[in-house]
Amino acid sequence: MSSLRMPQAFLKKLGVETGDAVLRYELMEEQAQSLGRAGRKVEAALAALAAHPGGEGRAELLKTAADVVWSFLVQREVMGLRDRAAIVAQYAIPREVMVRLGAR
Repeated sequence: MSSLRMPQAFLKKLGVETGDAVLRYELMEEQAQSLGRAGRKVEAALAALAAHPGGEGRAELLKTAADVVWSFLVQREVMGLRDRAAIVAQYAIPREVMVRLGAR
């Protein structure tokens, strides 16, 4: 018993989506959404830090900002996005946060 299968080259030309293509699309979509959520966490942490320029509680805000930025940068690197300088400039990440990245 044999079955006929359309050649893969024809599938692409006809625009037929394979299960593999659908799965890859859904994975990329989830990665983009996850990266967006992480970026919003960075923005919120940096805004909280900027709103509290000194005094009590700043050390904790600084630690939180460094942790959130670190997680965001690691997530980007795992996805193959390795341009840290562009992210530091885009989010205006303060030097005091950058020097604490990865510190526990």
